[in-house]
Amino acid sequence: MKKILATLLFTLMLTLNACNPAPGAESIDISNKTIQVVATTGIVGDVVKNIGGERVAVTALMGPGVDPHLYKASEGDVRSLEQADMIFYNGLHLEAGLSGVLERMGDQINVIAATDSIERSNLIAPPEFAGAYDPHVWFNVSLWMKTAETVRDALINLDPKSADIYQANAEKYLSELEDLHNYVQSRAAELPQEQRILITAHDAFNYFGRAYGFEVRGLQGISTASEAGASDVQALADFIVENQVSAVFIESSVPRRNVEALQAAVQAKGFDVRIGGELFSDAMGDPGTVEGTYIGMVKHNINTIVSALKGEDVP
Repeated sequence: MKKILATLLFTLMLTLNACNPAPGAESIDISNKTIQVVATTGIVGDVVKNIGGERVAVTALMGPGVDPHLYKASEGDVRSLEQADMIFYNGLHLEAGLSGVLERMGDQINVIAATDSIERSNLIAPPEFAGAYDPHVWFNVSLWMKTAETVRDALINLDPKSADIYQANAEKYLSELEDLHNYVQSRAAELPQEQRILITAHDAFNYFGRAYGFEVRGLQGISTASEAGASDVQALADFIVENQVSAVFIESSVPRRNVEALQAAVQAKGFDVRIGGELFSDAMGDPGTVEGTYIGMVKHNINTIVSALKGEDVP
């Protein structure tokens, strides 16, 4: 309970920092320089790149395959944060291992939680989180659109002379995200309801399930800091057999051995379930690839899920 209260207090402090710029931030004319932004995750950094355009240089602390639930700042990360004009993080306790560092930075630098503008009534609050929220909001594209508005407003507040640039970039990007949301809906609709069962390495896809009509089960909990025990594997294996689920999925930021153990447990019960492919959950793909952007990552995921559950070759 003490840890939970401390985390909630930290979140409140960062929220206040997001609303009130750090000391001296408003007095600096930043319009003649490229704004140095540090984002905790690549997913958050991708939003900033799309809204900031050429006005920003974005450094993401966590690259492909990195698990943000377990991530802790290195000395190099601290130096990058200290040199930033602005820091964006996901929030909702995703980056728990960075909480102390971000708290210290909030005294000097604008530190913004990208998810702050999402209405709390739209968030998922699992019972095991004791008053906290599931942080994986990016899997509901319509909710994630709110982060683009948060980034836009924060950049305008820091750099009002470039407001027209941020407004235009945000309008364009929000239109692309609306198209993405519609695309995911249309692809999901290709599956009959009884086939919309998504089983992954950890419980990251609840927002996806609620938005697009999937029943979602994860082998591990919402945070990968929780370990799946033998009873968890057997219970999920029984569910797969009972519901004749044809495919399960590994994740790029979670070791695949856990899902392979689940597959073996299912096969021991006389049912064959295949690994339907790799999904990007807490991290995007490699820079320069389609999956190295938020839009490309989401399209990859829904295409992989639908193809595998339909029994087709995974793209």
